[in-house]
Amino acid sequence: MKSRNVFVCQECGAQSPKWLGRCAECGAWNTMVEERAAAPIAAGGTETRYATPALGPGRSATAQRYADVSLAAVDRISTGLSELDRVLGGGVVPGSLVLLGGEPGIGKSTLLLQAAAHFANTSGPVLYSSGEESEHQIKSRGQRLGIERAPLYLLAETCLERILEEIARLRPSLVIVDSIQTVFSLKFQSAPGSIGQVREAATQLLFAAKGQNIPTFLVGHVTKDGNLAGPKVLEHIVDSVLYFEGEKHHSHRVVRAVKNRFGAVSELGVFEMTGKGLKGVPNPSALFLAERPQNVAGSAVLCCMEGSRPLLVEVQALVSTSSYGNAKRMASGIDQNRLSLLLAVLEKRAGLNLLGEDVFINVAGGMTIDEPAADLAVVAAVASSLRNRPIRAGTAVFGEVGLAGEVRGAPQAALRVREAAQMGFMRVIVPDGNVAKDEAPAWCELVTVRNVGEALDQLMDW
Repeated sequence: MKSRNVFVCQECGAQSPKWLGRCAECGAWNTMVEERAAAPIAAGGTETRYATPALGPGRSATAQRYADVSLAAVDRISTGLSELDRVLGGGVVPGSLVLLGGEPGIGKSTLLLQAAAHFANTSGPVLYSSGEESEHQIKSRGQRLGIERAPLYLLAETCLERILEEIARLRPSLVIVDSIQTVFSLKFQSAPGSIGQVREAATQLLFAAKGQNIPTFLVGHVTKDGNLAGPKVLEHIVDSVLYFEGEKHHSHRVVRAVKNRFGAVSELGVFEMTGKGLKGVPNPSALFLAERPQNVAGSAVLCCMEGSRPLLVEVQALVSTSSYGNAKRMASGIDQNRLSLLLAVLEKRAGLNLLGEDVFINVAGGMTIDEPAADLAVVAAVASSLRNRPIRAGTAVFGEVGLAGEVRGAPQAALRVREAAQMGFMRVIVPDGNVAKDEAPAWCELVTVRNVGEALDQLMDW
């Protein structure tokens, strides 16, 4: 039957027979792109749109009773990078499909090339398919990273069918596709990166990964808002979604898991960018506090949790008298709306006059903190800068601040206290009743507080 053209929204995937300036489903403007729709199958036809995947180990063609399913431990494969293994839940699961997204130039290709070289030396051939770089460019980066001779196969290709042919021919131990937005299928006439092409490429690579039991990494582009480009269905197809974050002007990078079918969600891995590639940081707290000034007003140390890992980071505040009619409120590393809420609590519940003051908040080192337990550190740093009095030396804090000025408990408090004690902090300000006093080492004093006023009295000598 004759195929027809439709207009597809590149944000939500909605289809329309004619062009629309605004998508009727999601409301996005100028996102409708013309694509050729798949031809319908005639009655009685046997043609299928997707190839039937082969059955990999542990997969059955028939339904099984729940009670008969055995829970065999999955053997994970190390990537050679301990921090990446931590984010993945202990290593790569055979047959898994992992999506890695991040800003341009953040180091996604470098990270995966290092993992590919380790896989090639320990597990067998690896296929690295790049649609953005030639083999010579990849080899040049590999020499800088110190990659020696290994069964690592490079393929500069954007055609999906050619990539699948090479996977079937080589039977590699690992497949890397850099990036999914550059891959196109001959079944569609739309441009690479369109919603139809991305969905088709991800689905066929999923079939190849599951059917041949090959772990596969996909590199994804991000939009200007920091979200993964392409349809949302792409994140549903894959087993794990990792975000590669970090400031280009800082040496450290952070890999964060936002979806993981084989491990903990919100796990964090910290890397340091060096001249010879990315190296894992076994003690991130020491890295983030290395350049912290001593006895300076407006600096507070926060005990935060990223997945199952406790971290100590510095929260800095600068409060100065506004020279204009409207006071400025700027935040880097925390939510700006959360900052406005905490400033209102300080004015109403603690009696601090911040109406005519410019307030600037920064999480040192380029970290982004989104957990409520960071509230007490922000409050402490703002009050310290306003009064121009430093927080007592050797003190760390954590706790959520409510609208009534109360300090609420935070999860996994014992891990936070233990990390602070290991880093040499002698006092930790914690919410009242959040942690038993016998869970802290003998040399570390736990000070419990119930509201913002008590916390400020314990943090500073007014």
